Parts: sequence; C-alpha cells; structure tokens
Amino acid sequence: MFHLKEVRLQSHQYPTRDYYPFNIRVLQQTRKVTFSSPVTFFVGENGSGKSTLLEALARRCQIHIWSGEERTRAVVNPYEQRLFLFTEAEWTEGPVPGSFFSSQIFRNFAQLLDVWEADNPGQVDYFGGKSLLTQSHGQSLMSFFKARYKIKGLYLLDEPETALSPRSQLELLHLLQEMSGLGHAQFIIATHSPILLACPDSVIYSFDSVPVKRVRYEDTDHYQIYRGFMENQHRYLNLNVAKKLP
Repeated sequence: MFHLKEVRLQSHQYPTRDYYPFNIRVLQQTRKVTFSSPVTFFVGENGSGKSTLLEALARRCQIHIWSGEERTRAVVNPYEQRLFLFTEAEWTEGPVPGSFFSSQIFRNFAQLLDVWEADNPGQVDYFGGKSLLTQSHGQSLMSFFKARYKIKGLYLLDEPETALSPRSQLELLHLLQEMSGLGHAQFIIATHSPILLACPDSVIYSFDSVPVKRVRYEDTDHYQIYRGFMENQHRYLNLNVAKKLP
C-alpha cells in the first residue's frame, strides 16, 4: 500500500527564480511526481534537488524535521525552506503520520532521546533497549530503523546509507522489503546506494533529467558506474580516463 499518491509543484507561483531552492531547474520544470509503489527512490548528482524536494515533502505532510541549535549565519536566504508552500500532496486515504530521517540530524535526535530517558526511564526500550549514543553510528541507525518502521506511516529518508557498511545496507534493504510488504509503511528515499536501489518492485526517479524522469535500475549512473568499476577497475583507476567519464 502507498499512503502518498502524488506531489504537485506549483512552479508558476514561485516567488523567485534566482534563489535556492526556486532556482533549481528540475524543480522549475517538473509538474508532479506520482507514487505507485511502497518504495520510491530519488536519485541524482549532488545539488540536483532530490533532497530539497524530500524536505519540502516532509513539511507539506507535516512531518517534523529534527534540527539542532540554530546558529548565526553569514548569509541568510529567506526562501530556503519555503518550497513546501508551493507543493500540493494528494493522499490515497488521507494523511498519515511519519518521520524524516537524515544522518546530519540523527545525532540531535539521539541526544534528545537520552535526555528523555533520564527524565522518564524506558524510552530507549523502543530502540532495542540501549542508548543510541552508546552504539556505533551504523548500529544506532539500524536500531532506529527497526523500531520506527514497524509503525504505520510515511517515511522519508535522505541518504540513509551514509554511515552504513555494505552489509548494513543489505540489512536495510531487507527491512524495506519486509516493512513495505506488510502494507503499513511507505518509503521515499533519496540515495546514492546501488544496493538500496536494487529493492524489488521499487520505483526510481532521476533528478538528473529535466523534468524528473522514471528510470530502470540498470539505467541509473549508480548501477552503471559500480558495475563498470567492478568489471574493469584499471580503466576507472586511470585518472586521465576517469576525468572523461560522464
């Protein structure tokens, strides 16, 4: 089952086209993204807009994004978090709760969990019975994933593979299959991992195409580059050749 059916971008209403995120070409020319599978992936080069749309989706769907202490910045962009105001979400059977994961903000959540545990013992029982801060980064991520994704909801993940070994990525892949197969969880994931992208029956959208385009697993740069490297390492290790690679 999939809870979120479609997101539409109201690009004709953007307040500017000169500042991020409204200056990202793919977000200017993509009208909508549909979700027809319990697992959907966003792929693309760094800066392509995939994580930007994922965060806008979280805000549009009223999913909290954990953040640390706000610090003074040299340059302030008043448009930075406003993309969600120009998106529309269509649900299958009405809104559901969910969560947004990013490795950049996960430690902040883990620290808050320790504070809650100190005030009200038993909170860590939901995450394997251990403080997430006492586990390795990868172990704490998997403890969080295994506990959180048992609950009905919409789950947005921004590059969850960052701190995961290949073996742990396989573990997450199996967890995605299991949880989505039970019919209660929908996942939308921005990733660079060819392991996660291999999830059976998933849908992959490329943000390197304008507008966003659905692609086959074997046609992604991630698959082709990793396969090419494994089959012909010497070619990829030749820096002169590597510079010419797409």
